[in-house]
Amino acid sequence: MSIHFEVVRTMDVPKEKVYAGLLDLDAAKNWMQGLVRIERLDEGPMRVGSEWKETRKMFGHEATEHFEVVELREAEKIVLRCDGTKGTTGKGEFVYTYLITDSGDHVKVTLFGEIKGLTGLTKFFGRMMAGTFKKACAKDLDALKSYLEK
Repeated sequence: MSIHFEVVRTMDVPKEKVYAGLLDLDAAKNWMQGLVRIERLDEGPMRVGSEWKETRKMFGHEATEHFEVVELREAEKIVLRCDGTKGTTGKGEFVYTYLITDSGDHVKVTLFGEIKGLTGLTKFFGRMMAGTFKKACAKDLDALKSYLEK
C-alpha cells in the first residue's frame, strides 16, 4: 500500500518558466533547501531517462538520493522517481508528479507525492514521515516560487 501526499502552490510566472525551473539542476543551488550538490549521471538536456544524485543536508547529516525522470510533458507535467534502494534511505520508491496548469492570472503547481515499497517497521514510520516529506516538498515549492518570481 502506498502513502500519498499533495502540495499545491500558485506562482506569478509563465508555465514554461516553472517547468524549466523544476528541471534546471544547475540553478537548484539558488533555491533548494539544504542542497549540498547535484551530480548528473548523463549529459545533455533533461529527458525521460535522465538521472542524477542529489545530496542534501538533513537533520545535520548528508543524505544522497538517486533520481530519474520518468515522464515529461512540456510545460505541463514532470514525473520524477527516487529509488530509495540506491541512496541513503536504503528502501522504498518515491514518486513526485508535478502538474503545471493555468489558473486565471496565475500558474498552479500541484505536486502529488507517493511513497511505495516500504515494509514492516519502515512502513509504519513511513506513514508518520509522510507529513515530514510533505512539509519538505512545500518548502521547496515555496523557495522555487520566490526564486522564479524575482
